[in-house]
Amino acid sequence: MATNSHSFPEFNFPEGELLLINKPISWTSFDVVNKIRTSLKPLKIKVGHAGTLDPLATGLLLVCTGKLTKQIDSFQAEEKEYTGTFVLGATRPSFDMETEIDATFPFQHIQEADIHAAATQFKGEITQYAPAHSAVKVNGERLYVKARLGEEVELKKRFVEITEFEITRIALPEVDFRVVCSKGTYIRSLVSDMGKALNNGAYLSKLTRTRSGNFKLENAFELTQLIDYIRLKKANNGEPTKNS
Repeated sequence: MATNSHSFPEFNFPEGELLLINKPISWTSFDVVNKIRTSLKPLKIKVGHAGTLDPLATGLLLVCTGKLTKQIDSFQAEEKEYTGTFVLGATRPSFDMETEIDATFPFQHIQEADIHAAATQFKGEITQYAPAHSAVKVNGERLYVKARLGEEVELKKRFVEITEFEITRIALPEVDFRVVCSKGTYIRSLVSDMGKALNNGAYLSKLTRTRSGNFKLENAFELTQLIDYIRLKKANNGEPTKNS
């Protein structure tokens, strides 16, 4: 496992490395994987991520290389923790900042106690529907592709578990929160449902994954830091990795 220390370990990418990456905003999870894979050329090494983060989300992305890609499913199944901010008083089709506001609602009457009470409704096992603007595939096509084309799709419900849903700051219309949840939880959907529980609207304005299983964001590499290191190793040694 790698940490964000300035003293990098001797990687063995073919045998397998678990890289903790702080995903930049506006990057897809695949963008990160592709950037690392490209930086390792001419070596042909498998690279994959364990748990998608939306483009507008930041934070911990687990990236596996080489033989460790066989363990992606087990890493992906681990509990996740997120912090973020949602905005009351409006909705967006994507449930986040990707799309424009399509409806507004008065929110000044909402009390802090109402928000805390609504949050308690979502603890435990709950039912969710994937956002129309998501990477879930329906009949082999990503939902966000259909959504951008204006096509309607039938969303399938899924069961997820919310272990903790903590409201950490209220400065209406903004509300900060922390969530601990199971694999497959859509925080955008949770926020949208939170707005509905308050007879209002809500969308996600900021999201950071802070933990996946026992791996924490504080130990993650900045992507540019890791790529620069790999390039430096290639320039000095002709190899970005130790083969043994």
